[in-house]
Amino acid sequence: MRSKARSLVVAKSVKVAVVSVGAAPMGVESRSGDAVKESLERNGHVVVRRISVKNDPHEVQRAVREGIEDRQVGAIVIVGGTGLARDDVTLEAIDPFEEKSIPGFGEALRQMSSSTQGQGAILLRGTAFISEKKVVFCIPASEELARDVAERLIGPMLEKAVGDATR
Repeated sequence: MRSKARSLVVAKSVKVAVVSVGAAPMGVESRSGDAVKESLERNGHVVVRRISVKNDPHEVQRAVREGIEDRQVGAIVIVGGTGLARDDVTLEAIDPFEEKSIPGFGEALRQMSSSTQGQGAILLRGTAFISEKKVVFCIPASEELARDVAERLIGPMLEKAVGDATR
């Protein structure tokens, strides 16, 4: 009963930047970014920046830097560019920004997807970390998974994560 009661609590609003990374501006990554935006807003958060960039390390870094420098943004959610293909560069591009890792996020992401992905869940690349007092999440672009992760993992713990990061 306790866990049900906790899930009914509406989180204090956190202002978020959502960045879609992909080959095409209106591709699956953009739809997944929109799904993340909707999920976060259902959790009571406010998306103040919503952009799409190409699978290019410099563009990804520029988008993250802009989110970090935006005083109103408390968290950044990057959707896409996390696969194993050569042009999936998001995790490598954002690596220099990581100051403090949140390893449990990637573990929870893979565990959550194991019911639909089976053993393929071990191939999922996702991460979370702190950078300059901002919480940065990076998730795969599968629309269903991105929506689920935003709804069940990121949204409910976002207020606490941002609060801890700013102390």
